[in-house]
Amino acid sequence: MSDTADFIAPKERQEASGSHMSPSPPPYSFEGQQPPPYSAAPETYSETTCTYQPVTGYESFQDIGLNVPTDTTPLLASSSFEDKTVRRGFVRKVFGILTVQLLFTFSVVCVFTFSSAVKEAVQTNLWAYITSFIIFAVVAVTLSYCESFNRRHPWNIVGLVVVTLSFSYMAGTIASFHDTSAVVITMAVTMVISLAIIIFSAQTRYDFTMFYGVLLILAVDLMMFGFFCTFYSSYITDIAYGCFGALLYSLFLMVDCQLMMGMMSFRLDPEEYINAALFIYLDIVLIFLYLLGRR
Repeated sequence: MSDTADFIAPKERQEASGSHMSPSPPPYSFEGQQPPPYSAAPETYSETTCTYQPVTGYESFQDIGLNVPTDTTPLLASSSFEDKTVRRGFVRKVFGILTVQLLFTFSVVCVFTFSSAVKEAVQTNLWAYITSFIIFAVVAVTLSYCESFNRRHPWNIVGLVVVTLSFSYMAGTIASFHDTSAVVITMAVTMVISLAIIIFSAQTRYDFTMFYGVLLILAVDLMMFGFFCTFYSSYITDIAYGCFGALLYSLFLMVDCQLMMGMMSFRLDPEEYINAALFIYLDIVLIFLYLLGRR
């Protein structure tokens, strides 16, 4: 009886406890059964075969997509200064424009100096000088700082012509107040100085383009010195003012030539040939005016 009670008791306990638990699944055996047949894929499914191709060599992440152009990738223009042909063409264009400007300006200076009738007419009509100065200042500043103007052909050429005409009239008017021999000697000295500086800038390895900011500060000092000389004018201050101005714009000429040639740390863009011709032209004519002196 005890054995029978022991056999029945666990069974009852199991049924009592099973009332609170889900029945366990029946055992499943794979013995003697075949796997279900493979069903064909639906018609909308297209099988793609992947072929493996061995890659020889190591490929880094930096090499992946290196030559793929994107919207933010800057395009390398063919007109870079690294191309010697483009650089030489740029230099020839600038010097061609500069030669025409200087020939016209010094021709006007010669006419205003040698012709007594023109000299008298210019000296008695100073309103034309003031008008030329205003036109020169407006157009020169616009050409220097407005890229939409100095890079748009033919308006950049028109602006450069206007600057050359107005500044030539100003230089001729200033030269008309000096002796003819002094004007001729000053023109010759200016040409010698300018050629020497251009040749030196073309062959030197010293980089003067980094000192452009220093030259701008010296230019402000020259303006203050000129303002001081208007109240305390003397022979010595006039000579010092002329020498200081000629030396300063000789340095400007050296820096602008190196910016144009593009062989140093700073350079002009090949499209800025108008600005290059304008800067060098102003440097040379201002050297002439400062050497000529005040009157």
